This record gives sequence, structure tokens and C-alpha cells, in this order.
Amino acid sequence: MKILIPIFFFFTSLFAQQKILIYMDLNQTDHLKAYGITFNALKEGAKADWLLNYRGGSFLIDYTEKLANECRVKGVAYSLLSPEETVSLYAKVQAPDVNMDVVRLEKAPRIAVYVPPGFKPWDDAVTLALEYAEIPYDKIWVDEILNGGLEKYDWLHLHHEDFTGQYGKFYASYAGVQWYVDQQKIYEAEAAKLGFKKVSQMEKSVVLAIKDYVGRGGFLFAMCSATDSYDIALAAQNVDIVDKMYDGDPPDPDAQEKLDFSQTFAFENFKLEMNPMVYEYSDIDIQPEEIGNQANDYFTLFDFSAKYDPVPAMLVQNHVNVVRGFMGQTTMFRKKLIKKSVQILGERNGADQVKYIHGNYGKGTFTFYGGHDPEDYQHAVGDPPTDLSLHKNSPGYRLILNNVLFPAAKKKKLKT
Repeated sequence: MKILIPIFFFFTSLFAQQKILIYMDLNQTDHLKAYGITFNALKEGAKADWLLNYRGGSFLIDYTEKLANECRVKGVAYSLLSPEETVSLYAKVQAPDVNMDVVRLEKAPRIAVYVPPGFKPWDDAVTLALEYAEIPYDKIWVDEILNGGLEKYDWLHLHHEDFTGQYGKFYASYAGVQWYVDQQKIYEAEAAKLGFKKVSQMEKSVVLAIKDYVGRGGFLFAMCSATDSYDIALAAQNVDIVDKMYDGDPPDPDAQEKLDFSQTFAFENFKLEMNPMVYEYSDIDIQPEEIGNQANDYFTLFDFSAKYDPVPAMLVQNHVNVVRGFMGQTTMFRKKLIKKSVQILGERNGADQVKYIHGNYGKGTFTFYGGHDPEDYQHAVGDPPTDLSLHKNSPGYRLILNNVLFPAAKKKKLKT
């Protein structure tokens, strides 16, 4: 895979006007708003260039007074480049002896977030990032998914869903709490409305519809429990793994042996946690005792070739390469259970603990990111939302927003 935008390609336009360079290194005042500025410029018809590995993955956009004013109002740092300076910068970034390159961003992707009724933006790190960056998105749920609603969207984020139909396995701690009771009623009513006898059966149809969406070219992004529970549901398409307090009947006693790992995106050979009272789905997830002291919880982003591996290079663009860890219902992934075809984007050095992965399925891609909230180390049910104005330069949140812009890249230059 190789992305090259020849320098002569720019000459006719470069001499006509200035460019705005939104640099993304440690000098940037608000990294997260910078993504929103770039996204909305694309939405209004502008083109942008993503300068991979240049000053933290900077953005270069044609100058307009409106764009410059928006940067000033939103506190996003930028520089103005003359046409001659722009030509020099393109030459620098595209030089064969540097690990940098240019990716043209052409069209703002249409974004959907899969969420149940009653959703609040602060329940989920991705929607927090979208709201703060002022990136528009639609909320969709089961009915839309199963009736072809994904056709309208380029990028889908899976909110903190439990695709196994076990309501997050919160039964032991929250079975009598009102929010849990209400959640179960909402899901059961939706399943009945759509003709399913059980929520777990409805979820199986949902994951297959999403799988088809990815296969036809969709971009899928998931965090926390939506990552492993999605793959578990794919592997368990033909077997009941859900206990009676969740769906009214016991699971298949031979469920483990009947899993089909050939159907999954990212994980294989995992062992299910069949005890309904244990707050865990399988051994994919890394346990807190394996992580150890919070002060030592960091993961490292891999360094990819911008010229020959532009997709993973885009997904890891950051102003640092070591990022603070954070927990979730699914915190990290056990490396030995990740398929060989999947690219590891970030992991804890010297451990069987992977934070960030990416892979292809059909014409589309999936990216899984472990943990709940990059700036709330151990988020608990009922905790207040993270105030991203206090974390404008969060490297953990930058990884989320890299995924939001990724589908905007010129498709014909991203084919493998």
C-alpha cells in the first residue's frame, strides 16, 4: 500500500493562495477542536491534506478568513504558509528518506453512533469527543440497523453495547436497580416489536447486519465492551451462551465447543466466562490485577511507515507515542487471542496486553480500542461526565478522532 501525491500536482493551486497549517505537535493549544475544524471544513466542501508524522500529524487547508477566524475563536493554533512555503513543506514531507507523507482528505464521512434510547452523550468517550469537537453525528439503534439504515453512513461507532444479550453482565451488582430494570424492559420491548423471542437473538441479527455493512465498505469503530462482546456474538451465532436470568432459559452446556472462531473479526480461541454472576464475558479482557499499579499503566503506539502503511499510520497520529492507560469493562485484549491478520496499533511493552487494534473485513475495516474513557482512569456507573475542556490535548482522545477522519481519506489511494 502506498500513498503518494506528486509535488507537481499541487503547483497550479499552491501559487494561487495561502494555506493554513494546523500543527498537531506539543505546540497545539487544542488538539481535539482541531479535528472538528478540519472535519467541518471538509463538510463545507474544502479539501484538506493530512501530513502524516509531520508535527504530530498536522492538517493543511486552503486559507479562508472564515477558517482562520474559526481557529481563533475555538482556540486552535495555526500558521499561515505562503505558496512558496507550502511547496517547500510538501517537498519535505514527501522526501523519500523521511517517514512522512501526505494523505488527501476529500469528503467528511457520514457518522452514526449506535446507542439505545435514553442515551446521554457523556455515557461514552466517542460521543464526548464528537460533541466537544463539534462533529455532527446521528444516533441509530436496532430498528434502523435491521432495516438498512446503515446504508446512509460511512462510519459507525458502537456505543457501550453488550452484543451477547447479557445486559453487560451487571446482574450480580445491579439486578434490582431501576436503571438496570428499565434497560432490560427497553431491550425486551424492542426484541418483541421486531419479532424476536429473546434479546440475545436480536443482538445476533444486529452483529450480522453490521458485519455485512463492514464487508461492503463501512468503517467500524468500537470501544470497551462493544469490542469483545461483538466478536463473541459472531462466534456464538449458532449456540445459546446466555443464562436464564437474562433470556429465560439456560445456555447450551457445550457452548464453548460450539463457538465458530472463523466468523469473528479480531479474536479467536477465547474461553467464555459462563458464570452469569461474574462481570466478564471471556478471557479476552485483561484483568486489573494483571495491569498492576495505576501509575505504571501506559501503552505504546507502534511506528508505521507513512508512505507504505498509511492506514495504521493515520490511526496512530499523535503528539506522543506513549499514552496513559485507562480501564473499562473491557480494558485491553490478550495478545495471544488476537488473530494474526489483525494489526496491533498499541500495546503495553513486555506484556500480553494490547490496547488498540485494526483490521480489514471485505471492503471495509474495523478498529477496536480497549477501555472506557481516556481521561477517567476507572469510570464507574453514575460517575459525572469528563469535561474535555480540561483535556484539550488528550493523546488518548486523539486516537478516537483519528478514526473519525480516517474515512475521509481518498479511497483510491488507500486500496491494498
